[in-house]
Amino acid sequence: MARLGQIAAQFASNIDRYFDAAQRRLGGRFGVRPIRIVAYRGYGTREALYLKGRVLEDNGIRPASENDTLWDNLVNMIKRFTSREVPGARVLARFDGLEREVTADREGFFEVWIEPHRPLPADVLWHRIGLELLAPRFAGGAPVRATGEVYVPPPGAQYGVISDIDDTVIRTSATDWLRMMRIVFLGNAHTRLPFEGVAAFYRALHAGVSGAARNPLLYVSSSAWNLYDVLCEFFQLHAIPIGPVLFLRDWGLTVDRLVSSGHRSHKLKTIRKMLDLYADLSFILIGDSGQEDPEIYYELIGLYPKRILAVYIRNVSRGLKRPEAIRALAEKVVAAGSTLILADNTVPLAEHAAAQGWISPAALPEIRFEKKADEAAPTPIEQVLGEAKKAEGPTVVVEGPTPAVTESAVESGAIEKALEVGDSKTEKPPTVIVEGKDEAQVEK
Repeated sequence: MARLGQIAAQFASNIDRYFDAAQRRLGGRFGVRPIRIVAYRGYGTREALYLKGRVLEDNGIRPASENDTLWDNLVNMIKRFTSREVPGARVLARFDGLEREVTADREGFFEVWIEPHRPLPADVLWHRIGLELLAPRFAGGAPVRATGEVYVPPPGAQYGVISDIDDTVIRTSATDWLRMMRIVFLGNAHTRLPFEGVAAFYRALHAGVSGAARNPLLYVSSSAWNLYDVLCEFFQLHAIPIGPVLFLRDWGLTVDRLVSSGHRSHKLKTIRKMLDLYADLSFILIGDSGQEDPEIYYELIGLYPKRILAVYIRNVSRGLKRPEAIRALAEKVVAAGSTLILADNTVPLAEHAAAQGWISPAALPEIRFEKKADEAAPTPIEQVLGEAKKAEGPTVVVEGPTPAVTESAVESGAIEKALEVGDSKTEKPPTVIVEGKDEAQVEK
């Protein structure tokens, strides 16, 4: 698999070099296409706002449509990964009478921190920062401007949600390199598939049990910034609550970047920064079993034992590839009095959240309905991309009358036994629920 990844990365790197050479022959690095500022959704508090963006030459990509062909999608994706950054560009940021000038790095990225004169209004979630390109400027050219949006959680938020994107919200097949490349390069925002019911579930989490909590949803991914517009279109098409997408990496098109192995440290550092920034909020962590989310969340529960309400892991594989990682996470969850749910569909997660008072029970019918609707037969393009419907597995609860009994059950292999039950009945593993109640809860 690693060898296949290196071959694909080398192919992509050759494409990048070809486009660089062609552009130089057409008249230099800049001036061939207009320059634009891309502003990524930022985050902040009532005292400070953070925004990240990038200065690029315009690659001419327009929003996707349902009628786009596989060739259209491939051409647009190649354009995304061969985007020409503008290193050293100077950008002026404006907010509420304040101005900050920043300089882009060699990949065209820039970052802005702004501290307002006074605390921001509590009833406003999104704050706009104006951006203007100061240099390079071309004689006779129109000013280059953009607007960035920064999210600030409201004081009445019930909790926060930190969610992975790939194979948690959107089907990516990150554990299968060739299939992932087929989905990414031949698909678009219309052909990419959400996990069944995820949009309605995330809307319920955002609304909270009151229906008006406006809880923050923060999305973490190790994909490339080049895919940011695809994600934004996808979230809009499926009515998934928007939120900051945190620190996607710039892959570029070089072998070492495309096969880099910094996923775990990148994600752990990012989530820790959010937990520290929003220290007054508890969080629900949502991820998948396909990469390193169990290991990452294991460390986070140890670092923030009283801050994690629950860990929801979407099982994206038949059987459990890393039972030791899940077992270690389950032990940590039990010790912290939290809950771990390993599921291959959204409904058990939503039912648990409703039972805990984190979402309104009135949201469950919509979540179940949307799950059914999302299970419709795949379109011809989706079939080409390798999407197929599979049977569901049973639900197995690992819970004892006390935390000690539950922990003993986990250590004795209850999770592995549950997986064997699922494999013996269906093609999918079961939903496994590990309830870790603290001593105060047991006494009640």
